[in-house]
Amino acid sequence: SRVHLDWTEQPAARGMMRAETSWVGPAGTGASLASALRGWANLRYEVTEEASVGTDGGRWSHTPDLGIFHAQTDVHGNVVVPEDRIRAALVYAADPDRMRRELDLALGQAWDDELEPFRYAGAGAPVRWLHRVG
Repeated sequence: SRVHLDWTEQPAARGMMRAETSWVGPAGTGASLASALRGWANLRYEVTEEASVGTDGGRWSHTPDLGIFHAQTDVHGNVVVPEDRIRAALVYAADPDRMRRELDLALGQAWDDELEPFRYAGAGAPVRWLHRVG
């Protein structure tokens, strides 16, 4: 369905705008949304798909400098790091700085660091909650 976004000034970056919306759709819609937004120039965004029965959730984060990051999430919204990523980081246990960089990459820390100032809903920014019953 058609989506209308209420755009407001982005206090974290002069001259930029921000919008936020909630959505409901079948599992996999988050990936479709993130892919559709990826082609927009100079766009920072996050798409979050909550876990549902039999399906993990996901978070897609994008910044112009870093590109896109995807992580599985649990029912509480925590990033789930696959054991192979942890094992790969442990290869560098003798070099704690390298191991930390590998784990930060697995968690998407650079994306969180860059997006955090933009997550704040500025004073007066509209927040729209959508609910679906039944």
